[in-house]
Amino acid sequence: MADRIGIAHIQATYNNTIIHITDLTGTETIALASGGQVVKADRLEGSPTAAMLAAKKAAATALEQGVRKIYVKVRAKGGQNGMRFPGPGAQPAIRALTRSGLQVIGIEDVTPIPHGGCRKKGGKRGRRV
Repeated sequence: MADRIGIAHIQATYNNTIIHITDLTGTETIALASGGQVVKADRLEGSPTAAMLAAKKAAATALEQGVRKIYVKVRAKGGQNGMRFPGPGAQPAIRALTRSGLQVIGIEDVTPIPHGGCRKKGGKRGRRV
């Protein structure tokens, strides 16, 4: 049997890191894990350690299902008011997926970028600190 190929969607914010492994079409979920599932304290959900543990958990499930190769899609919050850059858990998550035995074919940034759109909050004079 040929190795199955999957897509690892990594959403890395400063509050949490979610690793979602799907098939090539993106419709069938193979594995799902987040930083909140592997640590007890809420403040540690977005940490690199939590991302690493969540990636190991997702990779183990994916390997059981027969997935051997993955494309990685990294995503930050993005949009009009969200962070444009991935959180601290993105890089450790990719590294943990590789060390777990999954072969990474490619890495892509899929953070949504606003093109005009709605006006930012803060009023006429912006946020006054």
